[in-house]
Amino acid sequence: MVGSVGNGLLDLGGREKVEPLPKEFDPEEIVDSLLHSESNIVGKEEDGTSRKIVLGRNVHTMCLEVKEPEADDEITGEREAYMAGVLARYRRSLIDRTKHHLGYPYNLDFDYGALIHLQHFSINNLGDPFIESNYGVHSRQFEVGVLDWFARLWELEKNEYWGYITNCGTEGNLHGILVGREVFPNGILYASKESHYSVFKAARMYRMECVKVATLVSGEIDCTDFRAKLVQNKEKPAIININIGTTVKGAVDDLDLVIQTLEENGFKDRFYIHCDGALFGLMMPFIKRSAMEFWAGTKSDVQEAYRKCECVRDATIMGSRNGHAPIFLWYTLNRKGYRGFQKEVQKCLRNAHYLKNRLKEAGIGVMLNELSSTVVFERPKDEDFIRQWQLVCEGNIAHVVVMPNVTIEKLDYFLRELLEKRSHWYQEGTISPPCLAAEIGEANCFYWCDGLDVRRLIRTPLAYCIFLEFVDSICSGCETRA
Repeated sequence: MVGSVGNGLLDLGGREKVEPLPKEFDPEEIVDSLLHSESNIVGKEEDGTSRKIVLGRNVHTMCLEVKEPEADDEITGEREAYMAGVLARYRRSLIDRTKHHLGYPYNLDFDYGALIHLQHFSINNLGDPFIESNYGVHSRQFEVGVLDWFARLWELEKNEYWGYITNCGTEGNLHGILVGREVFPNGILYASKESHYSVFKAARMYRMECVKVATLVSGEIDCTDFRAKLVQNKEKPAIININIGTTVKGAVDDLDLVIQTLEENGFKDRFYIHCDGALFGLMMPFIKRSAMEFWAGTKSDVQEAYRKCECVRDATIMGSRNGHAPIFLWYTLNRKGYRGFQKEVQKCLRNAHYLKNRLKEAGIGVMLNELSSTVVFERPKDEDFIRQWQLVCEGNIAHVVVMPNVTIEKLDYFLRELLEKRSHWYQEGTISPPCLAAEIGEANCFYWCDGLDVRRLIRTPLAYCIFLEFVDSICSGCETRA
């Protein structure tokens, strides 16, 4: 869940055009230049070597300057008119960005107009939602109601859980991993290489030893590699991050196999599991086959970890928390209910399969994990197109996350633009699309067939039609048809 929404780089100031990032902007060059800056030396290691840290770089790509009001602004009203104009242009940009939003797991289909009257209050939930404070302008009653709703969703009794509403998924990971470290102070954090970056951020923040585990082509944790890493560190307890939907491929780790691997290698009663719910933690209970199978195996482990953590004094990462967020959640849960969410989950999965099938029909390599609405496909060659649709890319692949606001009409609009652009990128076969066998598997890569480079056979859509039957006959297990 995870990532920052791309921006439209629109000129909202009305005064001066803001230059966008260069097309060949290389973050590694920025980091390299910062690492060689003396201002980033913040201390010494025990062996006397310098320890450096990169805090970031102030790269102004767009900025709306804050200006002091003129003396006669209250009379002329120019300041109010200027701000109203800026906000109006900003709203138009949001409408356009929402129209072309496909790469991030945000549901943009909502209406909280009924709650606008609450914006006049500074609602702050201080600390533990189950402990009252003297600050009376809070929404704890809404927060606990939301927490109880999720407890029922995951079949937990009211007295079997503790939690709070975080500001974001990163804070959830920071808290979950912190609890693991409190339970096992000398434990090693194990996380698949496709885990969200906040997991590794937590390891750095808490000075934890962290071991990256390889993944399968699907994006799931590779338990063979996990076993090998565990054997190398048998003397220390294991703290494991389990993904319920990885960032790029939407893969769900096999929890049963992870627990089995731990117990078979001498870690029984010496491990703590944090589940990164990401996107699919909410969606999974509404998929009949998987929901309770996943959680049934973890309930006893969750309860045991809960008992071990009762001694943890600090409850939340952030002392002050947004009190409006629980009200928005409470309002949404009451309006939709379990059945409403079930319909939305089914819609997301149905539309994700629609997109996958359309891409396959067009001869584009594509992958969709069974428990996912994240469609992974060939990375577009045009960076402007990627920015326009706010796609998340990694190497040769990109993805679309199908959320409730992503309709068939929107997907068709995206597909029309993609196929039109693609016909120019690969026209007349002078440039071939990349082989994605390494990224999404041989069976999902259109241009790989048992080691034969199909790009030499298929150069254009017309050639694809001519040679389709031939390709089918030489492919063993490579899906080339919808």
